[in-house]
Amino acid sequence: MPLTTWLQLIGGTPLVEVPRLAPRPGVRLFAKLEGQNPSGSIKDRVALALIEQAEQAGRLRPGGTVVEASSGNTGIALATICRQRGYGAHIVVPADIPASILELLRLLGAELTMCGACSGLTGCIRKATEIAQREGHVLLGQFHDPLNVETHYRTTGAEIVRALERVDVFVSGIGTGGTLMGVGRRLREAHPRVRLIGIEPRMGDRLQGLRCLDDASQAPLLDLEVLDGRYLVDAATALRAAERMTRAEGIFAGVSGGACLHAALRAAERLEEGNVVFMCSDGGWKYLPASPWDAAQQGDAALDEVHWW
Repeated sequence: MPLTTWLQLIGGTPLVEVPRLAPRPGVRLFAKLEGQNPSGSIKDRVALALIEQAEQAGRLRPGGTVVEASSGNTGIALATICRQRGYGAHIVVPADIPASILELLRLLGAELTMCGACSGLTGCIRKATEIAQREGHVLLGQFHDPLNVETHYRTTGAEIVRALERVDVFVSGIGTGGTLMGVGRRLREAHPRVRLIGIEPRMGDRLQGLRCLDDASQAPLLDLEVLDGRYLVDAATALRAAERMTRAEGIFAGVSGGACLHAALRAAERLEEGNVVFMCSDGGWKYLPASPWDAAQQGDAALDEVHWW
C-alpha cells in the first residue's frame, strides 16, 4: 500500500444516511461528516487551499507566519497545517470561545491574541489585519477570499454530487458563506431545484461573530439572494439535536451539526419524498470538557454567549 501523507487525507469525507431520524418513508436524511478531516473540521479544506495559494504567489515563504481571525476550527486547521509546512500560526480569537479550543490551539503551537467578547469575529478580523501590517505576517483572509467558495465548489460540493443522484435540500451553517455558496453553486448545476438553507447561531447582533449579515460588507462571500431559507438556531436547541443524533445514529457531531440537523428536520417534515443533506462541520469531541449538553437540557440562555461554531 502506498504511503499517504497527512495533508492527502483532507477531503473525501463520508456522506452517511441517518435513517432513524427521517420523519417518514420516502424522505432520506444524509449527514456530511466533515469531522473526519485530519484536524477535525471542514476548515481543513479552505485552510490548505489558502496556504497553497499564498505559497504559489510568493507571499508565504519558509519560516513565515500566517495570521487569521477564527472562532476555533479555522485556527485549529491552520495551526495543524502550518506545523506540517514549517510556518508559524498567529490566531486571533474572541474571548468567548470554549477553553478546550484555546488549549488545543496552544498545544499545536499557535500564538494567540484574544479579543474582548463584545468585539466578536468582526473585531478579530480588524485585529488580525493590524497584526499582519505590523508584524509582516501573511493574512489569509478566509472571510473575503473567493478561494473559500471555489474550494467548496470543487471539493465538498463535487463529493455530494458524486454520492447522490438527487438532492432536494441542502442545509449548512452560514459562517463565512464559503460552504453555502460553493456547495450550493455546485448542487444547483446538478439539481437546479435544490433548496439552500443557511443556519446562524443566536448570538445577539453578532451572528457568528459578524455583526450583521444584512450588511454585505460584513460577509462579502455571502449572497443572501441565493438562499431559500435562513434560520436562527439557539445553542441549546443545537446541542439537543446533536445529542439526539448521537443516541440514534452514533454520530457525535459538533454544535453546528446539531443546528443543521434541527433545520434539516424542519425541511424534511415538509417533504413527501426526497433527499436532504446537512453539514456536520466538525465533531463534538473538543467540546466535551465544557459539558454543554447538561446546560442545554436546562435551557441555559448563557450558552448563546459562547462561540460554539
